[in-house]
Amino acid sequence: LGGEIVSADSMQIYRGMDVGTSKTPAERRRVRQWCVDLVEPGRPYSAALYQRAAREAIADIHERDALPVVVGGTGLYVRAALDDWDFPTGEAETPERASLERLADELGADALHARLAAIDPEGASLIHPNNVRRVIRALEMAATGVSYAAQAARFASRNSVYDSTFVGLHIDRARLYERIGERVDAMLDSGLLGEVEGLLAAGYRDALTASQAIGYKQLVPVLEAGAPLAEAVEQIRKATRRYAKRQYTWFRADPRVNWVDATELSPAKAADTVLELLESLGRTVRTPHDR
Repeated sequence: LGGEIVSADSMQIYRGMDVGTSKTPAERRRVRQWCVDLVEPGRPYSAALYQRAAREAIADIHERDALPVVVGGTGLYVRAALDDWDFPTGEAETPERASLERLADELGADALHARLAAIDPEGASLIHPNNVRRVIRALEMAATGVSYAAQAARFASRNSVYDSTFVGLHIDRARLYERIGERVDAMLDSGLLGEVEGLLAAGYRDALTASQAIGYKQLVPVLEAGAPLAEAVEQIRKATRRYAKRQYTWFRADPRVNWVDATELSPAKAADTVLELLESLGRTVRTPHDR
């Protein structure tokens, strides 16, 4: 395609978290990869920050007449990169957030929700009072003059800011689960336990135990408390299967995705099938001989 990869993986942004996120090793990357190794583990990061990095990458790729290929399974990041979303706050943490979190602890979830209802009643009607994190986010938005309800309506519109084609690979569930098991075994064979040990020694325990750090948080008790490795490995498999299910739910809800059944396809054949799909959609497909 004459393209370069823009990663849309919320864990591959972290330096040193390589094996557990299945990063392609630098020496095996045949094309440039963007939005990988952006920050140190544990540093707060947001979809807004990712949007900025991804769009800077896309602009750079476009300037060189190459094709940005956004790849990855973090649905929020895919949409942040491609869709008409405006984030009122570009940082992961704000002074207002810390104050609102203290307020939630002092007054309780219902009182915090009532405060939002007084400022943005339409937005408050869309958020359950117990969802404190989202209530705080809506209050932050209201402080910048942005209505949570208006933003939610824009998020639902699915309008890309680029001339984009969306392709999804579907794999039969039994085969998918089998491949997940193979992937977990391969990561362990590639030194995942040693990677976790090194990251713990570097002081990144909080990052490794975060809810989204699948493959890392399950191994922390093995290293710190001598928990059985076999049980931790099975927990990784189960957590990955659950995440894959959530990914399918997210992307199946997007009518723009053109699905390809890759259950019985090798990677090379899957690539050929996707190229045929793009051509059938009227997209110009460049081969290496055209570059």
